[in-house]
Amino acid sequence: MAKVTTVIDIGSNSARMAIFRKTSRFGFYLLCEIKSKVRISEGSYQFGGVLQEKAMQRALSALIEFKSISAKYGSKKLFCVATSAIRDAPNAKDFLRRVKEACGIDIKVIDGKKEAFYGGIACANLSHKKDGITIDIGGGSTECAFIKEGKILDLISLNIGTIRLKELFFDKNQDLNIAKEFIKKELEKLPQSYKHSNVFGVGGTIRAISKMIMRNTKYPIDVLHGYEVDVRKHLPFIEKIYTIKEDKLSTIGVTEDRKDNIQSGALILAMLLKKFEAQNITTSGVGVREGVFLSDLLRNQKYSFPNNLNPSLIALKDRFLPHPKHGENVRNECLKIFDALKPLHKIDEKYKFHLSCAGMFSSIGRILSFYDGHEHSAYFLLHALDYGFSHQDKAIICLLAQFSNKKIPKDISIAHISDIMPPILTLQWLSFVLGMAEAMSVIIPSMDTSYSYEKGVLKVKSDKQLYLSAEIVQKLVKPANFDIEFYNKGT
Repeated sequence: MAKVTTVIDIGSNSARMAIFRKTSRFGFYLLCEIKSKVRISEGSYQFGGVLQEKAMQRALSALIEFKSISAKYGSKKLFCVATSAIRDAPNAKDFLRRVKEACGIDIKVIDGKKEAFYGGIACANLSHKKDGITIDIGGGSTECAFIKEGKILDLISLNIGTIRLKELFFDKNQDLNIAKEFIKKELEKLPQSYKHSNVFGVGGTIRAISKMIMRNTKYPIDVLHGYEVDVRKHLPFIEKIYTIKEDKLSTIGVTEDRKDNIQSGALILAMLLKKFEAQNITTSGVGVREGVFLSDLLRNQKYSFPNNLNPSLIALKDRFLPHPKHGENVRNECLKIFDALKPLHKIDEKYKFHLSCAGMFSSIGRILSFYDGHEHSAYFLLHALDYGFSHQDKAIICLLAQFSNKKIPKDISIAHISDIMPPILTLQWLSFVLGMAEAMSVIIPSMDTSYSYEKGVLKVKSDKQLYLSAEIVQKLVKPANFDIEFYNKGT
């Protein structure tokens, strides 16, 4: 597979380009992303789906420049897919020919199920949740994929989209109930089995709504992918979006670029949430473009990453960890110290996952500057663990890295982002374990270094003197009253 791959997605509303760079067999990251609101479907629904000249010209101009940007980044492979507006257009072949002649891009027009498949691959592989139904609301259609245990079970495409509804109903100031009946009739295509407590929110409409909820609730993590929305709590807000007058949308946080189509999108979303009996929206920062990329990357893997493999962790290690052996040492010591102190801390084993990640990457911030390295590491881990991590996972790992050598403030907002975050005392224990593991890895620790806890004393035994390690450990903030004693096995 090419080192740099470009994927262009021409939707009814926007044309978007994503450029991905591989760091190793399964490691990759987003190198560049750009979109243009070409609105290629504009005016088409009034004329039997025929693409209009001005809209085609806008799309053509964007694609010509997309191709130049792709070349600038050294991309050797380019995929371009087109969805609802172009697949429904009687004059689609004319548009495809003009694009090919103007910039050499071969556009692949995909059907609705293929579009749902790409969105499904992206969510199944890059979300922290592995079960649910995708809702990908586009300009002309909405796609759904039913995912169970990271595998796609079923796909469906519905002919309801933001631009389609806007031009057919909202622009004509028709009664809202008429639009609802139109959507309801299309929802009858859904099998009765399409029920799930979790939905993956894909596409610009749902991302925009999630952003508004984040702002309105003063959510402390400015990361969209993986953000979860409680449907019961926020459905009234979603309903308000499509019932409020258009000139009042800014008062509830709708940005200027979303005003013209968010109401129709919110209506589709609300009706699908009720149809699926959803309780939670897992916001997805990935979709068709990532799905196209992954379908190529994982074509020999049955479209799934190998078990227990996370592409973000691989890419971070490949790009920013100058001394991976040190990270492995810290991680290993973390787990040994955690196990030795378990009779005292009594923390759930599930937090070993967070401790392991924080241990491996606790020194990653030094790539920016040795000074304030813990703060830099925390920022890296909060913002670069792109795929496969919940916001709770990110927050825990970030806090451990930031406060491994000091006390975690009780009022720090990120520690209280949800009801399922561990107590501060648990976080303090984990950060202490990480801090001690870092101290024990000042020099390469011996495989014979062992830890045992008995009668209020953590005994550290090693065939090395560990003078510097002992000095650093004594300065750490301990979350409980116990002593630490070092023993040299050779004496």
